[in-house]
Amino acid sequence: MTVNGSGTSAAAQVSVVVIGYDDAAHIGHAVRSALEQGPVVAEVIAVNDASTDRTGTVLDRLAEREPRLRVIHRTVNSGGCGTPRNDGVRAATAPYVMFLDSDDVLPQGAATALLRAALRHDVPVAAGLCVRRELPRRRDTPWQHALYRHPAVHASPEAHPALLHDTLCVNKLYARAFLTGHGIAFPEGAFPYEDFVFTAQVLAAGPRVATVPDPVYIWHVRRDAARPSISLDRGRVANWQARVLAHQRGVEVFLDAGSKPLAHAARVKFLDHDLRMYVRELPGHGPAHRRAWWRVARAALAAYDEADLCAARAPARWIARVVLASAVPRDLDRLAQLAARPARLLPPYAEAAGGPVWARDLPQVPLDGLTGPGAKPARRLPVTVDATLRTGRGPRAELYLRVHDLYGRLAAARPHTVDVELRLRDEGTAVERAVPLAADGAAWTAGVGFGLGTLAALGGRRRAPQAWDVRVRIRCAHGGTLHTAVRAVPADGATGLRPAVLPSARYGVLLVRPCATGSGSLALRLAPGVRCALGIALRRLRRLGRGLLP
Repeated sequence: MTVNGSGTSAAAQVSVVVIGYDDAAHIGHAVRSALEQGPVVAEVIAVNDASTDRTGTVLDRLAEREPRLRVIHRTVNSGGCGTPRNDGVRAATAPYVMFLDSDDVLPQGAATALLRAALRHDVPVAAGLCVRRELPRRRDTPWQHALYRHPAVHASPEAHPALLHDTLCVNKLYARAFLTGHGIAFPEGAFPYEDFVFTAQVLAAGPRVATVPDPVYIWHVRRDAARPSISLDRGRVANWQARVLAHQRGVEVFLDAGSKPLAHAARVKFLDHDLRMYVRELPGHGPAHRRAWWRVARAALAAYDEADLCAARAPARWIARVVLASAVPRDLDRLAQLAARPARLLPPYAEAAGGPVWARDLPQVPLDGLTGPGAKPARRLPVTVDATLRTGRGPRAELYLRVHDLYGRLAAARPHTVDVELRLRDEGTAVERAVPLAADGAAWTAGVGFGLGTLAALGGRRRAPQAWDVRVRIRCAHGGTLHTAVRAVPADGATGLRPAVLPSARYGVLLVRPCATGSGSLALRLAPGVRCALGIALRRLRRLGRGLLP
């Protein structure tokens, strides 16, 4: 292992460790974003994990011009992210350290905001907001934003266990003496989700933690990358196994530190976040994947006690109980809808011993919290709203809604009106219609029409593809207003959601394609104009062609 470059500033107090493997296209941007933090950064340590492309050359050329950049070239690839980060920490000389991946960037002022909080409050750990940025659309989503709404100082992780929800290591600043004094390091070698274990070690040491609302990290999400990131590579059972193992190792860290409350909080977080995320995607996998995934999940959940399950949100604990109760995968579509956000509990609605249960043949899986003492208020019920979009010959669409009752709870709330909202994704433009609900047995129905040409015009002047998400607010005479997304349901007799090409006086033609999002919610895609519609059709043909290649 060789080190090239040197240099520091007497006033600087932060070392930024950048790791990279075969990422010559992006690592320069990452390093420059760290250097552009200004004099607060004493050094940027870039660790090249034995890349086979031009990553090392890019770094060495940058180091020739940047005296604060030091480059470490590993001669053997580590197989993971933990070892190069540990190399960087060992090489660091500044009092504080931050981490940065080669395909991400630090926004302006990130290091200053974190260091200012650490010094002001004399804490060994400061954390800030991470923003997930979908590329190339540049759609930004804040990560665990509830933790970072306001500046705060937490006396200990046990006093604020919500800190466990943010398992990222990269949106934080650490006192280097704190890490070395407690022997905190990343798992070595090929260990996916290594930040789960590192973050558990940090929190198990019981530090005071300062949080700031400033964006301090831009996490680039490239879904079309040739090599998907670990967090996106969920199509393999091995990814689920790795995530479960990292979670279990984190729980062991808390137990070894004598913190049963943090171990409990980690299990609850796993139910509410990790389990639901993977269950949402389960119906899209083949039978072999489902069986293997189910076996791993059952083995992991066997270590949970009733207190862990009861502390999780209702959808997560119901899902966990179904997995534990059945030796083989079952009810996958229904489980996936329950795992969606917001959750939807699909019919049939079974009962046993006078209370709601998952199914007649699983009476041991209660749907606690739906009825009886301590039941959820109507506005928080996992109500299912089915939505079917129909188009005619002209540029107009009709949206038909069916709102399902839930063990009589919605009927008791007396729903009377539904507000339908179509919101342009990434833009915020919205169209709303309020229509009355009509009782129809154990459900309520409504229909609303809208002009597709008008909708496309609201989407912008450019003739570019648009995506509109559909959400509803159900107004009740008792129990307030229930907000939810709608489930995409094909029209009668159809086997799927079918696109339509419609005439338009404004655009010539409109390509209209209802579709289901990853969570099964209805979205509407519009392509105004012949050129736009043809562009979408050609892209779909190319994707189909790639899928047919051997």
